[in-house]
Amino acid sequence: MSEKNYKMTICYDGTRYYGWEHQPDRDTIQGKLENVLKGMTGSEIEVTGAGRTDAGVHAREMVANFHLDTRRSPEQIRDYFNRYLPEDIAVLEVREAAEQFHARYKAVGKTYRYTCYDGPVKPVFDRKYVNVLDFSPDIEAMRQAAAYLTGKHDYKSFCGNSRFKKSSVRVVDAITIDKKRGYIYMTFHGTGFLQNMVRILVGTLLEVGKGSYPPEHVKEILEALDRSVAGPTAPACGLCLMKVDY
Repeated sequence: MSEKNYKMTICYDGTRYYGWEHQPDRDTIQGKLENVLKGMTGSEIEVTGAGRTDAGVHAREMVANFHLDTRRSPEQIRDYFNRYLPEDIAVLEVREAAEQFHARYKAVGKTYRYTCYDGPVKPVFDRKYVNVLDFSPDIEAMRQAAAYLTGKHDYKSFCGNSRFKKSSVRVVDAITIDKKRGYIYMTFHGTGFLQNMVRILVGTLLEVGKGSYPPEHVKEILEALDRSVAGPTAPACGLCLMKVDY
């Protein structure tokens, strides 16, 4: 036998986790996956994710890879994961990948969706996955603001890490905002996102929707390169990683 590179797709409810990245003495998604692999092999095996979702953020299709020397088929590896993972994490697929495949470095795009709710009756069964608003935002004004935020820009004003030293230039090629039956869906697609970036973009767009400032003001926020002038960081519960592109 020889070691092979495996690509897997995972979905999870991030409510009770401290994000993706392994942390000592805290429950994380990476930590749970690596614990299962350790139980399978008796060895420490690193699982590399396509990104690092924040504490409380969910995923429909997170992608990760790991190297393993095993006689199990990809389906048997998937089934082993799902037998021992907690009920709020599931492995959707495992398959062999090319040796050079790397879940983070080979990713060329990501889609995130943020969900809010402003309906008249509280959403009991969705309460862990939506940001319940106490106002009804102006969706058209938010769409106008989103147009200024789309494209290739320096998003330093929307980075939650004040000590971030690398380039904060990113490409966000699409932002769509839709409303249906009280649910407001904000979908972001880009080549990559800074720490807390989507949640700060959402918080800023909601300020526009509230009427705190006009849509064109977000252009000034972008150009300021200053986190303090952007809107608040929206709660993690409404954010979900929908897909990773390769």
